[in-house]
Amino acid sequence: MMHLIQEELLKLSKKKNLAKLSLREMAKLIGMPNQSPQKIKHHLLQLQKKGFLKIDRIKGVMKRTSSTPDWAKGLLNKSARLFSIPVVGTANCGPPTIFAEENFQGFLRVSNKLIKRSRPDGLYAIKADGSSMNRAKIEGISLEDGDFAIVDKEDKNVVNQDIVLVIIDDVATIKRFIDDRQNGQIVLKADSSFDYDPIYLHEDDDFSVCGKIIQIIKKPKN
Repeated sequence: MMHLIQEELLKLSKKKNLAKLSLREMAKLIGMPNQSPQKIKHHLLQLQKKGFLKIDRIKGVMKRTSSTPDWAKGLLNKSARLFSIPVVGTANCGPPTIFAEENFQGFLRVSNKLIKRSRPDGLYAIKADGSSMNRAKIEGISLEDGDFAIVDKEDKNVVNQDIVLVIIDDVATIKRFIDDRQNGQIVLKADSSFDYDPIYLHEDDDFSVCGKIIQIIKKPKN
């Protein structure tokens, strides 16, 4: 996922040299004339930070460094044994208090043997912040504070007891999915050695399952 303004700026960069456009001109050309120049500037800088564009306004030169604005394709060399999986932010594994708008943090270079996949398509990493899932295990590996959870964004066929990344009210959380629709509810349950309250949802509530957690990459021990 990418912010709409960034997506539109990337599309515009295929047609125009952004280095020669003012921020107000960019806003008008992407169909958002009421957006402030500062907001356009922020998202333009994010695209440069993420490596999609290089812009030199003094020389009036723009270089597109990637034509694929999709983090989950995020892979430098799909035939390599080392995958480059984009790290798109942090999920709070306690009460959901971390904003979920993706904040690209770089790439996680990881062996395909750890991921147990031949290809990394559809995968991204999110860093766990909190301990509410420290008893949950994926392939026998527990998810603790500071670990990386590998998410398959293409696998949204969620079934009871799956561990998933969920967006609720624009915040991200990792929880166990309990399908209790026979009682008219869906429960997002913590698996923790600490006491965390579950989250109770109606199936018509505004929430989004962003994919299943398919593997855990542990943070190094000191």
